[in-house]
Amino acid sequence: MINITLPDGSVRQYQKGVTGLEIATSISEGLARNVLAVKVNGSVWDLSRPIEEDASVQLLTWNDDLGKNTFWHSSAHLLAEALEALYPGIKFGIGPPVENGFYYDVDLGEGKTFSQDDFAKVEQKMLELARTKNEYVRQEVSKADAIKYFTEKGDQYKLDLLQDLEDGTITFYTQGNFVDLCRGPHIPNTGFIKAAKLMNVAGAYWRGDEKSKQLTRIYGITFPKQKELTEYLERLEEAKKRDHRKLGKELELFAFSEKVGMGLPLWLPKGTLLRERLEQFMRKAQVKAGYQPVVTPHIGSKELYVTSGHYEKYGADSFQPIKTPNENEEFLLKPMNCPHHCEIYKTRPRSYKELPVRFAEFGTVYRYEQSGELHGLTRVRGFTQDDAHIFCRPDQVKDEFIKVIDLVLYVFNALGFEDYTAQISLRDPENKTKYIGTDEVWEKAESAIIEAAAEKGLTTVTELGEAAFYGPKLDFMVRDALGRKWQLGTIQVDYNLPERFQLEYIGADNAKHRPVMIHRAPFGSLERFVAVLIEHCGGNFPLWLSPEQFAILPISEKYQDFAQQVYDRLQQDDIRGFVDNRDEKIGRKIRDAEVSKVPYMLIVGEKEQENGAVSVRKHGEGDLGTMTVDEFIALFQSKIAEMLNN
Repeated sequence: MINITLPDGSVRQYQKGVTGLEIATSISEGLARNVLAVKVNGSVWDLSRPIEEDASVQLLTWNDDLGKNTFWHSSAHLLAEALEALYPGIKFGIGPPVENGFYYDVDLGEGKTFSQDDFAKVEQKMLELARTKNEYVRQEVSKADAIKYFTEKGDQYKLDLLQDLEDGTITFYTQGNFVDLCRGPHIPNTGFIKAAKLMNVAGAYWRGDEKSKQLTRIYGITFPKQKELTEYLERLEEAKKRDHRKLGKELELFAFSEKVGMGLPLWLPKGTLLRERLEQFMRKAQVKAGYQPVVTPHIGSKELYVTSGHYEKYGADSFQPIKTPNENEEFLLKPMNCPHHCEIYKTRPRSYKELPVRFAEFGTVYRYEQSGELHGLTRVRGFTQDDAHIFCRPDQVKDEFIKVIDLVLYVFNALGFEDYTAQISLRDPENKTKYIGTDEVWEKAESAIIEAAAEKGLTTVTELGEAAFYGPKLDFMVRDALGRKWQLGTIQVDYNLPERFQLEYIGADNAKHRPVMIHRAPFGSLERFVAVLIEHCGGNFPLWLSPEQFAILPISEKYQDFAQQVYDRLQQDDIRGFVDNRDEKIGRKIRDAEVSKVPYMLIVGEKEQENGAVSVRKHGEGDLGTMTVDEFIALFQSKIAEMLNN
């Protein structure tokens, strides 16, 4: 008998050689019908693979990311089987799962093409094959037999892949008439796949080498229910409407200019108001949390980044060094703010009594991203980070972590991000040589992060081996309104920079000690954060953040003076907006304000002027009735307080 430990900590005994499917069946028939794969001691296996020794086991369904991963990997094989049936002589490269679906790189043969016109027949063939419920069968194969098989088949791409594989590690997977070189794992059979859609077709060089042949990359996605595919396609259509590049242009938030340079955004007046409001929000929260503001230059001596290690890491992705008339002098546009903050820490001796020291800066950094990777505000060459660095004693790490978590959650709450998971990234316990720092400090730091996350009641996932070489970290993975996952907010422990910059403090023992450095950025990149926020809320920003919070709409020219009086009164309470004095009918003014997503429309006419009142409309909701200006201000301020203090 062997002991199987389940995710809830319970232990069950099974006969040696038990499979994941048999474990699922012993728990419930419903689970057995829905389980896709099994995670055994951290590795994902086929459900039919025997477990020969004590193990920690997680049964994976469609609700698990790894379950979806396995489902889509198996779907890539189904796509290949359909293509082979429809295009005899086709050759196959690689077919991995991706974040949403899968792709397969294929060589159709000389002169043959594949386009969206071909999608329907391939989708139909995939579903036809899926209905046969053919099992995915794993077979261990010698390298010689594998080479023989693909030589006879004439598939040079699989033969190329085999060159990198060692004998004894090679497996084939077969479903129906299709055989593929693959390490797996896969779902039990094709019958789980009930809906299929090809999404795109593109060119891709074999192994990413421009000197190699260009293959055809076919993207697809599948689901266990047709309803889920329908909902996914609806979300995609909604995503197009919410695209931050489209809304950024329509709402006049930002722009790009070829003359200024690719990847260098220009913030327009409304976008600047939004950005400044975000900065003010964070600055206020940071002052309360004990941060000291600092400002550092946009450039630094190349030697600074050599010392920090950033030149080695980012040198290839940075703008080229700036040479001066001095032959031996070179500067770089800064790729990171942290080296500058280390130098600020070193400006005078530090005592253990004054730690922690917290420096915060909205610092703009520059990295020369490849032009093909640039994408709106999410991938740019110049971006501003809400960067802060905390220098503390080892015994203060946990408390500082908790305080930073509180700040991140405050930001998420104020901006409507409710669905998030915290990823705890730790050292690989089997390979400690790639990390700096002693076991003692690593154990303290990792325990501090784990305990801090537990005390805050965070939903967490733990990833071994995902720590940075200089320390463990906590990353916040947020799902937006369309269910897409973004990494927003990071907290990192660093033993590397204090060592490289020889940072010190005098301890209670009157001896010199190294501080621990904590990097944190709740927004991360302001540009990327704004892009995610635009798409999350579809341009309907939280009231406190909206660049224009009201539009005063006079019914005719006669009421423009009163409209200006209302405007002046609202300005006194720092409520931002404008008066629409255009010679347009009130219906047109209301429609335009709705399209511009202005939160409140204040309509003024004869009755409103006589009573010193405004007729209030709420964006997306309609008429709220007539109220005095003071009543509107009270309503407005209560809404803001509710958002920021909830």
